[in-house]
Amino acid sequence: MTIATPIQILLVEDDELFRLGLSTRLQQEQNLLIVAEAEDGEAAIALVKQQPFDLVILDIGLPGIGGLEACRQMKEHQPNLPILVLTSQSQPSLIANLLEAKAQGYCVKGIDGEALILAIRSVAAGATWWDATASREIHLLVQENRSNTSVNVEVADQLSLTRREKEILSLIAIGKTNQEIATMLYISTGTVRVHVHTILQKLDLRDRTQAAIFALQQGIISL
Repeated sequence: MTIATPIQILLVEDDELFRLGLSTRLQQEQNLLIVAEAEDGEAAIALVKQQPFDLVILDIGLPGIGGLEACRQMKEHQPNLPILVLTSQSQPSLIANLLEAKAQGYCVKGIDGEALILAIRSVAAGATWWDATASREIHLLVQENRSNTSVNVEVADQLSLTRREKEILSLIAIGKTNQEIATMLYISTGTVRVHVHTILQKLDLRDRTQAAIFALQQGIISL
């Protein structure tokens, strides 16, 4: 049996107790491995320049240059490095700043453990993850900034479905199960599950039924 390569994570968090608690929680999960920790943005940037990571979990309220600037600089050095923001801050303006900094996801501290694990796996797999509050804020940004092309491009990039996600959405809409989708697309059921959750998050939908209705309304499939 093939053993999946662990997702190597850089954890950037200045609260020592929270950092320890999260590290302990992630150790319980298969194939999730915190290989480095940082207490501020400068240390995080230095680590990213020294070694490769599969994912960065980043707090925003960091000392020094702060989490947002650290995110920008890490993405400048490693544009394809997935960054998941995990923070206690929830101001609406933060979402727009995170989009501009090219973060791939956002969760508020206190999120259910299973949801956080799914968010981590989703972002590490190349998807985006925005919680329900952030998704609503993104939709508002789209509506309010239609005249601002640069903002719209960033928001559209985050909200748009990938080709694979559109394939899976169309199969959901015709009633296919995760196992059936996995067989048809030659991918694992776990990968399908990640994509389904990402689709629901991106489109701010509650379940597969709403996803099927959305696909019909948007012409992704037809009766």
